[in-house]
Amino acid sequence: MGFRLPGIRKASFGANQASSKAVDVPKGYLAVYVGEKMKRFVIPISYLNQPSFQDFLNQAEEEFGYEHPMGGLTIPCKEDEFLNVTSHLSDL
Repeated sequence: MGFRLPGIRKASFGANQASSKAVDVPKGYLAVYVGEKMKRFVIPISYLNQPSFQDFLNQAEEEFGYEHPMGGLTIPCKEDEFLNVTSHLSDL
């Protein structure tokens, strides 16, 4: 059984799209790659203004640093930690 977070869009793409530099991200959204498998999520840029998301990014920077090899924000934390933070933001 799955669940849907209204503020986050799962971005699945095939091999031909993965090799393309221009992967569709709607205006007002940001691509974020999370976890060991670099699962791609598309989140509203308004999340960047939220104190809890800023705290999350600061903690990720302290623990992992930032690398952006895929053209989006890369956060190597566990997916469930990312979903926990963003699920609270989608309620706002």
